[in-house]
Amino acid sequence: MSSELSSEVRVPALPESVADATVAAWHRAPGEAVRKDENLVDLETDKVVLEVPAPTDGVLGEILAPVGTVVTAATVLATIVGGAPGAAASASAGASTSGTSGTSGKAESVVAPGARRLVKELGLDPAKITGSGRDGRVQRADVVAYLDERDQAEPARDPEIVPITGAPQLTGEVGRPEQRVPMTRLRARVAERLLQAQQNAAMLTTFNEVNLRAVIELRNRYKDQFEKAHGVRLGFMSFFVKAAVEALQRFPVVNASVDGNDILYHGFFDLGIAVSSPRGLVVPILRNCDQLSMAEIEQGISEFGRKAKDGTLSFEDLTGGTFSITNGGVFGSLLSTPILNPPQSAILGMHKTQERPIAEHGQIVIAPMMYLALTYDHRIIDGREAVQFLVTIKETLEEPARLLLRV
Repeated sequence: MSSELSSEVRVPALPESVADATVAAWHRAPGEAVRKDENLVDLETDKVVLEVPAPTDGVLGEILAPVGTVVTAATVLATIVGGAPGAAASASAGASTSGTSGTSGKAESVVAPGARRLVKELGLDPAKITGSGRDGRVQRADVVAYLDERDQAEPARDPEIVPITGAPQLTGEVGRPEQRVPMTRLRARVAERLLQAQQNAAMLTTFNEVNLRAVIELRNRYKDQFEKAHGVRLGFMSFFVKAAVEALQRFPVVNASVDGNDILYHGFFDLGIAVSSPRGLVVPILRNCDQLSMAEIEQGISEFGRKAKDGTLSFEDLTGGTFSITNGGVFGSLLSTPILNPPQSAILGMHKTQERPIAEHGQIVIAPMMYLALTYDHRIIDGREAVQFLVTIKETLEEPARLLLRV
Protein backbone atom coordinates (compact mmCIF):
# COMPACT_ATOMS: atom_id res chain seq x y z
CA MET A 1 0.00 0.00 0.00
CA SER A 2 1.09 3.53 -0.61
CA SER A 3 2.41 5.61 2.25
CA GLU A 4 -0.43 8.10 1.93
CA LEU A 5 -2.81 5.39 3.20
CA SER A 6 -0.85 5.06 6.44
CA SER A 7 -1.45 7.02 9.61
CA GLU A 8 0.58 7.36 12.78
CA VAL A 9 -0.37 6.52 16.34
CA ARG A 10 1.22 9.17 18.55
CA VAL A 11 1.51 9.83 22.27
CA PRO A 12 -1.13 12.45 23.14
CA ALA A 13 -0.25 15.74 24.77
CA LEU A 14 0.89 15.33 28.38
CA PRO A 15 0.38 17.91 31.15
CA GLU A 16 3.33 20.03 32.23
CA SER A 17 3.72 17.97 35.40
CA VAL A 18 4.16 14.73 33.41
CA ALA A 19 7.41 14.49 31.46
CA ASP A 20 7.06 11.05 29.92
CA ALA A 21 5.20 7.75 29.95
CA THR A 22 6.00 4.06 29.64
CA VAL A 23 4.34 1.75 27.14
CA ALA A 24 2.49 -0.71 29.37
CA ALA A 25 0.53 -2.96 26.97
CA TRP A 26 -0.37 -3.30 23.31
CA HIS A 27 -3.82 -4.73 22.57
CA ARG A 28 -3.23 -5.53 18.91
CA ALA A 29 -0.31 -7.17 17.14
CA PRO A 30 1.15 -6.08 13.78
CA GLY A 31 -1.07 -7.32 10.98
CA GLU A 32 -4.26 -7.30 13.05
CA ALA A 33 -7.19 -5.15 12.07
CA VAL A 34 -8.10 -2.19 14.26
CA ARG A 35 -11.15 0.01 14.49
CA LYS A 36 -11.16 3.75 14.93
CA ASP A 37 -11.33 4.82 18.59
CA GLU A 38 -10.73 1.33 20.03
CA ASN A 39 -8.09 1.27 22.77
CA LEU A 40 -4.87 0.32 21.04
CA VAL A 41 -2.18 0.79 23.67
CA ASP A 42 -1.91 1.63 27.38
CA LEU A 43 0.65 4.19 28.54
CA GLU A 44 1.56 4.26 32.22
CA THR A 45 2.53 7.61 33.70
CA ASP A 46 3.43 8.47 37.26
CA LYS A 47 -0.21 9.41 37.85
CA VAL A 48 -2.62 7.43 35.66
CA VAL A 49 -2.85 4.79 32.95
CA LEU A 50 -3.59 6.57 29.68
CA GLU A 51 -5.47 4.75 26.94
CA VAL A 52 -4.47 5.68 23.37
CA PRO A 53 -7.22 5.06 20.81
CA ALA A 54 -6.65 4.11 17.19
CA PRO A 55 -6.94 7.25 15.03
CA THR A 56 -8.51 5.39 12.10
CA ASP A 57 -9.72 2.03 10.81
CA GLY A 58 -7.09 -0.17 9.24
CA VAL A 59 -4.43 -2.74 9.98
CA LEU A 60 -1.75 -2.25 12.60
CA GLY A 61 1.60 -1.88 10.90
CA GLU A 62 4.97 -1.60 12.64
CA ILE A 63 5.08 -1.11 16.42
CA LEU A 64 7.83 1.46 16.96
CA ALA A 65 7.57 1.56 20.78
CA PRO A 66 7.35 -1.93 22.32
CA VAL A 67 6.27 -2.56 25.90
CA GLY A 68 8.67 -0.94 28.36
CA THR A 69 9.69 1.92 26.07
CA VAL A 70 9.76 5.37 27.70
CA VAL A 71 8.07 7.89 25.41
CA THR A 72 7.25 11.59 25.41
CA ALA A 73 4.41 13.63 23.94
CA ALA A 74 3.96 13.31 20.15
CA THR A 75 6.28 10.27 19.92
CA VAL A 76 5.17 7.93 17.15
CA LEU A 77 4.13 4.64 18.71
CA ALA A 78 3.07 2.70 15.61
CA THR A 79 1.58 3.01 12.14
CA ILE A 80 -1.81 1.99 10.87
CA VAL A 81 -2.22 1.02 7.23
CA GLY A 82 -5.60 2.24 6.01
CA GLY A 83 -8.26 -0.19 4.90
CA ALA A 84 -11.99 -0.54 4.42
CA PRO A 85 -13.75 0.13 7.72
CA GLY A 86 -16.06 -2.85 7.26
CA ALA A 87 -13.19 -5.21 6.61
CA ALA A 88 -11.25 -3.81 9.53
CA ALA A 89 -14.15 -4.32 11.87
CA SER A 90 -14.72 -7.85 10.62
CA ALA A 91 -11.06 -8.76 10.91
CA SER A 92 -10.91 -7.15 14.33
CA ALA A 93 -13.81 -9.29 15.52
CA GLY A 94 -12.03 -12.36 14.21
CA ALA A 95 -8.83 -11.39 15.99
CA SER A 96 -10.74 -10.93 19.26
CA THR A 97 -12.10 -14.46 19.15
CA SER A 98 -8.71 -15.93 18.28
CA GLY A 99 -7.39 -15.11 21.76
CA THR A 100 -4.31 -13.30 20.43
CA SER A 101 -5.14 -10.09 22.26
CA GLY A 102 -5.73 -11.88 25.54
CA THR A 103 -9.26 -10.48 25.94
CA SER A 104 -11.25 -12.99 23.86
CA GLY A 105 -15.00 -13.20 24.28
CA LYS A 106 -15.43 -9.76 25.82
CA ALA A 107 -14.91 -6.32 24.29
CA GLU A 108 -11.79 -4.52 25.51
CA SER A 109 -13.91 -1.50 26.38
CA VAL A 110 -15.49 -3.47 29.24
CA VAL A 111 -12.16 -4.60 30.72
CA ALA A 112 -10.34 -1.95 32.78
CA PRO A 113 -6.64 -1.35 31.91
CA GLY A 114 -5.25 -2.87 35.11
CA ALA A 115 -7.51 -5.89 34.77
CA ARG A 116 -6.70 -6.23 31.07
CA ARG A 117 -2.99 -6.63 31.71
CA LEU A 118 -3.61 -9.18 34.44
CA VAL A 119 -6.01 -11.14 32.22
CA LYS A 120 -3.49 -11.18 29.41
CA GLU A 121 -0.52 -12.21 31.53
CA LEU A 122 -2.42 -15.04 33.23
CA GLY A 123 -4.02 -16.23 30.01
CA LEU A 124 -7.58 -15.86 31.33
CA ASP A 125 -10.82 -15.60 29.38
CA PRO A 126 -12.50 -12.35 30.46
CA ALA A 127 -15.85 -13.69 29.24
CA LYS A 128 -15.83 -15.96 32.30
CA ILE A 129 -15.24 -13.08 34.74
CA THR A 130 -18.19 -11.16 36.17
CA GLY A 131 -17.51 -7.43 36.14
CA SER A 132 -18.55 -5.23 39.07
CA GLY A 133 -17.85 -1.90 37.39
CA ARG A 134 -20.20 0.33 35.47
CA ASP A 135 -21.93 -1.53 32.61
CA GLY A 136 -20.32 -4.76 33.79
CA ARG A 137 -16.75 -3.54 33.34
CA VAL A 138 -14.22 -6.03 34.67
CA GLN A 139 -11.97 -4.59 37.41
CA ARG A 140 -8.71 -5.94 38.77
CA ALA A 141 -10.57 -6.93 41.95
CA ASP A 142 -12.96 -9.00 39.81
CA VAL A 143 -10.03 -10.91 38.32
CA VAL A 144 -8.65 -11.64 41.80
CA ALA A 145 -12.08 -12.79 42.99
CA TYR A 146 -12.40 -15.04 39.93
CA LEU A 147 -8.99 -16.60 40.65
CA ASP A 148 -9.96 -17.20 44.28
CA GLU A 149 -13.19 -18.92 43.27
CA ARG A 150 -11.41 -21.00 40.64
CA ASP A 151 -8.73 -22.09 43.09
CA GLN A 152 -11.33 -23.11 45.66
CA ALA A 153 -13.19 -25.17 43.05
CA GLU A 154 -10.03 -26.96 41.86
CA PRO A 155 -8.51 -29.96 43.68
CA ALA A 156 -5.71 -29.20 46.13
CA ARG A 157 -2.32 -28.89 44.44
CA ASP A 158 1.23 -28.29 45.46
CA PRO A 159 1.93 -24.76 46.68
CA GLU A 160 3.38 -22.48 44.08
CA ILE A 161 4.45 -18.88 43.72
CA VAL A 162 2.53 -16.87 41.16
CA PRO A 163 4.88 -14.42 39.42
CA ILE A 164 3.98 -10.81 40.15
CA THR A 165 2.84 -8.79 37.16
CA GLY A 166 5.66 -8.01 34.77
CA ALA A 167 8.40 -9.44 37.02
CA PRO A 168 10.62 -12.48 36.39
CA GLN A 169 10.82 -15.01 39.19
CA LEU A 170 14.27 -15.38 40.74
CA THR A 171 14.90 -18.50 42.76
CA GLY A 172 17.72 -18.71 45.28
CA GLU A 173 18.13 -21.63 47.62
CA VAL A 174 15.66 -24.48 47.55
CA GLY A 175 12.63 -23.50 49.58
CA ARG A 176 13.75 -19.85 49.75
CA PRO A 177 12.43 -18.26 46.54
CA GLU A 178 12.80 -14.57 45.75
CA GLN A 179 11.32 -12.22 43.22
CA ARG A 180 12.68 -8.93 41.89
CA VAL A 181 9.81 -6.67 40.90
CA PRO A 182 10.30 -3.31 39.18
CA MET A 183 8.30 -0.44 40.69
CA THR A 184 5.32 0.75 38.71
CA ARG A 185 5.55 4.32 37.48
CA LEU A 186 2.99 5.33 40.09
CA ARG A 187 4.88 3.67 42.94
CA ALA A 188 8.17 5.20 41.78
CA ARG A 189 6.58 8.64 41.58
CA VAL A 190 5.02 8.28 45.03
CA ALA A 191 8.42 7.30 46.43
CA GLU A 192 10.05 10.28 44.73
CA ARG A 193 7.47 12.73 46.05
CA LEU A 194 7.62 11.38 49.59
CA LEU A 195 11.40 11.68 49.61
CA GLN A 196 11.14 15.15 48.12
CA ALA A 197 8.73 16.18 50.87
CA GLN A 198 11.08 14.95 53.60
CA GLN A 199 14.09 16.68 52.06
CA ASN A 200 12.50 20.00 51.13
CA ALA A 201 10.09 20.73 53.97
CA ALA A 202 10.45 21.15 57.73
CA MET A 203 7.71 18.66 58.57
CA LEU A 204 6.19 18.53 62.02
CA THR A 205 3.07 16.70 63.21
CA THR A 206 0.61 17.75 65.91
CA PHE A 207 -2.11 15.49 67.29
CA ASN A 208 -5.53 15.78 68.87
CA GLU A 209 -8.58 13.59 69.33
CA VAL A 210 -12.21 14.13 68.48
CA ASN A 211 -15.42 12.73 69.96
CA LEU A 212 -17.55 11.74 66.97
CA ARG A 213 -20.74 11.02 68.91
CA ALA A 214 -22.57 14.08 67.55
CA VAL A 215 -21.54 13.38 63.95
CA ILE A 216 -22.53 9.73 64.22
CA GLU A 217 -25.91 10.58 65.73
CA LEU A 218 -26.55 13.21 63.06
CA ARG A 219 -25.58 10.80 60.30
CA ASN A 220 -27.73 7.97 61.67
CA ARG A 221 -30.70 10.29 62.00
CA TYR A 222 -30.64 11.58 58.43
CA LYS A 223 -28.69 9.07 56.34
CA ASP A 224 -31.77 7.40 54.82
CA GLN A 225 -33.42 10.71 53.91
CA PHE A 226 -30.10 12.02 52.60
CA GLU A 227 -29.58 9.03 50.31
CA LYS A 228 -33.17 9.18 49.06
CA ALA A 229 -32.90 12.91 48.31
CA HIS A 230 -29.43 12.97 46.76
CA GLY A 231 -28.81 9.44 45.48
CA VAL A 232 -25.58 9.05 47.44
CA ARG A 233 -24.74 7.77 50.90
CA LEU A 234 -23.96 10.20 53.69
CA GLY A 235 -20.46 9.35 54.85
CA PHE A 236 -18.16 10.86 57.41
CA MET A 237 -15.75 12.39 54.90
CA SER A 238 -18.11 15.23 53.96
CA PHE A 239 -18.16 16.33 57.62
CA PHE A 240 -14.35 16.35 57.69
CA VAL A 241 -14.13 18.25 54.39
CA LYS A 242 -16.53 20.91 55.69
CA ALA A 243 -14.65 21.14 58.98
CA ALA A 244 -11.32 21.44 57.14
CA VAL A 245 -12.63 24.25 54.94
CA GLU A 246 -13.84 26.11 58.03
CA ALA A 247 -10.40 25.76 59.64
CA LEU A 248 -8.60 26.73 56.42
CA GLN A 249 -10.67 29.90 56.17
CA ARG A 250 -9.69 30.84 59.72
CA PHE A 251 -6.00 30.01 59.19
CA PRO A 252 -5.17 30.86 55.54
CA VAL A 253 -1.47 30.01 55.89
CA VAL A 254 -2.38 26.33 56.23
CA ASN A 255 -3.91 26.60 52.75
CA ALA A 256 -0.79 28.31 51.37
CA SER A 257 2.38 26.95 49.77
CA VAL A 258 6.03 27.92 49.50
CA ASP A 259 7.09 29.37 46.14
CA GLY A 260 10.80 30.13 46.25
CA ASN A 261 11.21 32.84 48.86
CA ASP A 262 7.52 33.74 48.77
CA ILE A 263 4.42 32.40 50.47
CA LEU A 264 1.62 31.82 47.96
CA TYR A 265 -1.79 32.22 49.60
CA HIS A 266 -4.60 30.47 47.72
CA GLY A 267 -8.01 32.10 47.63
CA PHE A 268 -9.72 28.80 46.82
CA PHE A 269 -10.07 25.46 48.59
CA ASP A 270 -9.13 22.48 46.42
CA LEU A 271 -8.78 19.47 48.71
CA GLY A 272 -6.94 16.30 47.80
CA ILE A 273 -8.81 13.20 49.01
CA ALA A 274 -6.54 10.16 49.25
CA VAL A 275 -8.15 7.01 47.83
CA SER A 276 -6.80 3.53 47.31
CA SER A 277 -6.55 2.03 43.82
CA PRO A 278 -5.22 -1.28 42.47
CA ARG A 279 -2.05 0.61 41.46
CA GLY A 280 -1.52 2.30 44.81
CA LEU A 281 -2.59 5.42 46.67
CA VAL A 282 -3.80 8.32 44.54
CA VAL A 283 -4.99 11.77 45.61
CA PRO A 284 -7.65 13.21 43.29
CA ILE A 285 -8.64 16.83 43.86
CA LEU A 286 -12.10 17.94 44.98
CA ARG A 287 -12.23 21.54 43.80
CA ASN A 288 -13.93 24.61 45.32
CA CYS A 289 -14.96 22.71 48.43
CA ASP A 290 -16.18 25.89 50.08
CA GLN A 291 -18.90 26.12 47.43
CA LEU A 292 -20.00 22.48 47.57
CA SER A 293 -22.90 21.04 49.53
CA MET A 294 -22.35 17.90 51.58
CA ALA A 295 -24.22 15.93 48.90
CA GLU A 296 -21.90 17.29 46.18
CA ILE A 297 -18.88 16.40 48.31
CA GLU A 298 -20.10 12.83 48.81
CA GLN A 299 -20.91 12.52 45.11
CA GLY A 300 -17.45 13.76 44.15
CA ILE A 301 -15.68 11.39 46.53
CA SER A 302 -17.81 8.46 45.36
CA GLU A 303 -16.94 9.24 41.75
CA PHE A 304 -13.22 9.40 42.62
CA GLY A 305 -13.48 5.98 44.24
CA ARG A 306 -15.10 4.50 41.16
CA LYS A 307 -12.56 6.05 38.82
CA ALA A 308 -9.66 4.86 40.98
CA LYS A 309 -11.02 1.32 40.90
CA ASP A 310 -11.59 1.47 37.14
CA GLY A 311 -8.23 3.12 36.46
CA THR A 312 -9.95 6.04 34.70
CA LEU A 313 -8.75 9.01 36.77
CA SER A 314 -7.61 11.79 34.44
CA PHE A 315 -4.61 14.09 34.76
CA GLU A 316 -6.98 16.90 35.65
CA ASP A 317 -8.41 14.83 38.51
CA LEU A 318 -4.94 14.55 40.07
CA THR A 319 -3.49 17.98 39.37
CA GLY A 320 -3.35 20.83 41.85
CA GLY A 321 -4.74 20.89 45.36
CA THR A 322 -4.10 23.20 48.31
CA PHE A 323 -4.64 20.79 51.22
CA SER A 324 -5.09 17.02 51.60
CA ILE A 325 -7.02 14.58 53.76
CA THR A 326 -6.02 10.94 54.16
CA ASN A 327 -7.95 8.30 56.09
CA GLY A 328 -5.78 5.48 57.38
CA GLY A 329 -8.66 4.44 59.59
CA VAL A 330 -10.30 2.49 56.77
CA PHE A 331 -7.36 0.08 57.02
CA GLY A 332 -7.45 -0.03 60.81
CA SER A 333 -4.76 2.54 61.60
CA LEU A 334 -5.16 3.99 65.08
CA LEU A 335 -2.45 6.66 64.79
CA SER A 336 0.03 7.75 62.13
CA THR A 337 2.01 10.75 60.87
CA PRO A 338 1.00 11.56 57.29
CA ILE A 339 3.58 12.97 54.88
CA LEU A 340 3.02 16.21 52.96
CA ASN A 341 1.93 16.18 49.35
CA PRO A 342 4.17 18.89 47.79
CA PRO A 343 3.75 21.76 47.16
CA GLN A 344 0.98 21.71 49.77
CA SER A 345 1.96 22.77 53.26
CA ALA A 346 -0.35 20.60 55.37
CA ILE A 347 -2.22 17.31 55.40
CA LEU A 348 -4.88 16.01 57.80
CA GLY A 349 -4.73 12.37 58.88
CA MET A 350 -7.93 10.61 59.97
CA HIS A 351 -7.82 7.31 61.83
CA LYS A 352 -9.93 4.48 63.13
CA THR A 353 -12.95 5.41 65.25
CA GLN A 354 -12.71 3.42 68.46
CA GLU A 355 -14.86 3.43 71.57
CA ARG A 356 -12.78 4.52 74.58
CA PRO A 357 -13.47 5.69 78.11
CA ILE A 358 -13.21 9.46 78.51
CA ALA A 359 -14.03 11.96 81.25
CA GLU A 360 -17.10 14.02 80.45
CA HIS A 361 -18.66 16.45 82.97
CA GLY A 362 -16.93 14.64 85.81
CA GLN A 363 -18.17 11.24 84.67
CA ILE A 364 -16.40 8.40 82.88
CA VAL A 365 -18.29 7.55 79.69
CA ILE A 366 -17.63 5.46 76.61
CA ALA A 367 -17.38 7.54 73.45
CA PRO A 368 -16.46 6.97 69.76
CA MET A 369 -13.06 8.65 69.60
CA MET A 370 -10.73 9.29 66.69
CA TYR A 371 -7.14 10.51 66.77
CA LEU A 372 -6.40 13.35 64.35
CA ALA A 373 -2.95 14.19 63.00
CA LEU A 374 -1.91 17.35 61.18
CA THR A 375 1.46 17.30 59.45
CA TYR A 376 2.56 20.76 58.38
CA ASP A 377 5.51 22.65 56.92
CA HIS A 378 7.04 24.47 59.86
CA ARG A 379 8.81 26.89 57.51
CA ILE A 380 5.59 28.89 57.07
CA ILE A 381 3.16 27.45 59.63
CA ASP A 382 3.85 28.09 63.30
CA GLY A 383 2.98 25.56 65.96
CA ARG A 384 0.34 27.87 67.40
CA GLU A 385 -1.49 28.06 64.07
CA ALA A 386 -1.23 24.32 63.50
CA VAL A 387 -2.59 23.49 66.94
CA GLN A 388 -5.44 26.00 66.67
CA PHE A 389 -6.26 24.70 63.19
CA LEU A 390 -6.63 21.16 64.53
CA VAL A 391 -8.63 22.38 67.53
CA THR A 392 -11.01 24.14 65.12
CA ILE A 393 -11.62 20.86 63.30
CA LYS A 394 -12.17 19.09 66.63
CA GLU A 395 -14.64 21.67 67.92
CA THR A 396 -16.52 21.82 64.64
CA LEU A 397 -16.97 18.05 64.48
CA GLU A 398 -17.97 17.76 68.12
CA GLU A 399 -20.63 20.44 67.58
CA PRO A 400 -21.70 20.18 63.90
CA ALA A 401 -24.08 23.12 64.35
CA ARG A 402 -20.95 25.31 64.18
CA LEU A 403 -20.81 24.52 60.45
CA LEU A 404 -24.15 26.28 59.96
CA LEU A 405 -23.61 29.10 62.41
CA ARG A 406 -19.95 29.69 61.44
CA VAL A 407 -18.88 30.07 65.08
